[in-house]
Amino acid sequence: MAVSPDFREFVLEQMGRVAPVSGKSMFGGVGVRSEGVFFALISGGSVFLKVDDTNRPDYEAAGMGPFDPWGDGRMLMSYHELPAELLEDPDALRPWMQKALDVARRTRKPARRSRAGGRGRPAPE
Repeated sequence: MAVSPDFREFVLEQMGRVAPVSGKSMFGGVGVRSEGVFFALISGGSVFLKVDDTNRPDYEAAGMGPFDPWGDGRMLMSYHELPAELLEDPDALRPWMQKALDVARRTRKPARRSRAGGRGRPAPE
C-alpha cells in the first residue's frame, strides 16, 4: 500500500531518534534498515516490525496483528504492526525497535553468491 511522503519522513525521523535508519521504496511501501539490517516495513499509514517467537507476544498483547500485504488474509507472519502511539515516544519505541533488530540479525540469511562466481562478461573492445 502506498506511503505518503510525509508519513515516510515522520516514521524515519522518529525511528532515527532511536537508531540510525534509512528507507528504501519497495512495492509501494518502504523497507527500513538500520546498520545494514532490514527490520521494518512502512505500508499505508502503518509500521510493521520484524518478529519471531521471542517478541511476537508483545504485539499480540498490544492487540497488533501481522502484515497482510495483499489484503486478502494471507498474512506475512514475520512482521507485526507497531502500536502507532509508540512512534511519538522514542523511549517507548526503543525496546520494540531493538527486539526487531535482534530478530532481523538472528534470522538474516547470508548474502547469495552469483552463479558466475563474479566472472562477468568481458568488456567490449
